[in-house]
Amino acid sequence: MIPAENNIKFRQIAEKLRQKGKIRVLFVCLGNICRSPAAEGVLQAIVDEHDDAARWTIDSAGTGNYHIGDLPDRRMRVHARHRGLELTHRCRQITPSDFEDFDLIIGMDAQNLRNLHNMAPSPQAEDKIMAMADFFSIATRYDYVPDPYYSGAEGFELVLDLLEDACSGLLETLTSSNPDS
Repeated sequence: MIPAENNIKFRQIAEKLRQKGKIRVLFVCLGNICRSPAAEGVLQAIVDEHDDAARWTIDSAGTGNYHIGDLPDRRMRVHARHRGLELTHRCRQITPSDFEDFDLIIGMDAQNLRNLHNMAPSPQAEDKIMAMADFFSIATRYDYVPDPYYSGAEGFELVLDLLEDACSGLLETLTSSNPDS
């Protein structure tokens, strides 16, 4: 069981989403050049592998407006490519309509989550906000997805490892017919 499954709010959202035809997920980090586009690519690859892509809308955005229109960071694209992922997303900033357009808005760290809560236009919109770390199933010293921007290759690999684990947990939780198993 992943930590998010213990969260009452998330269990209610997950139950509703299991019954929906389409699941819409938005990943958010600061600049939308490393963590959130990688999470988008990882989850897309996992749902493609499960032949479930038609049921999902997956996107990413940043809380900042620093890199709008850019591809993800070259280093993240290189490390992702080594894992068979092509990150072709163009960076964008989160908008107020995203809180209407998506079922789950998943932040990578505490600052992203604070920014998202401050931007949320309503309590219902705030209920859609979750931490990516809530979906970790592996034992880790991290309770967030660290920003690899100022780290070396090991930072990008760590982020991809954490995202692969968390995205698998997210998919399993939202598509499982028996969420308590």
